[in-house]
Amino acid sequence: MIKLGLTGSIGMGKSTIAAMFADEGVPVWDADLAVHRLYAESDVLKSQLLDAFGDVLSDGVVDRVKLSAALNGEAAQFERLNAIVHPVTVDDRNQFLKAHADAPLIVADIPLLYETGAEAYLDKVLVVSAPADIQAARVLARAGMTEAKFEAILARQMPDAEKRARADFVIDTSKSLDDCRDAVRTLIASLQNTPA
Repeated sequence: MIKLGLTGSIGMGKSTIAAMFADEGVPVWDADLAVHRLYAESDVLKSQLLDAFGDVLSDGVVDRVKLSAALNGEAAQFERLNAIVHPVTVDDRNQFLKAHADAPLIVADIPLLYETGAEAYLDKVLVVSAPADIQAARVLARAGMTEAKFEAILARQMPDAEKRARADFVIDTSKSLDDCRDAVRTLIASLQNTPA
């Protein structure tokens, strides 16, 4: 099995590329979806978050709005949150790998891949990227997004240029969807014909 990490800064098209891998039959583990699920299902995680941040639950599920308010944009609080969530997420990823042990290739979609050191557990890393003006236009078109929120998110992410420099592969998502799909198919074919 080849474990391919997929990452990219906000607005770079990571979800679109992950969906293209899934469309080609490649199992995709999505860190964000895993966290959403764990916020609803993991009693251990909910208990730890309550201890750390106070009442962040609504109807027995971690409420992201309450959690965000508790973090108050403070870097130390985000580090504390990551220290709690990261081990539970890694365990979830390991369960996914066991469940797909026969797959020749899996994709781990991890927004903060380099920031959390996840590349150490992966064979290769694919970074999705686009020019900064396209990224900004995509993100600022999202409901509820502001320039200030966008800047705050970027401040917590490794710069795009550094991600691209560290990546094994890069897909430019400013190209057409067909071009991106062709790039995904080419990458799948090359990875499945080359040992990790």
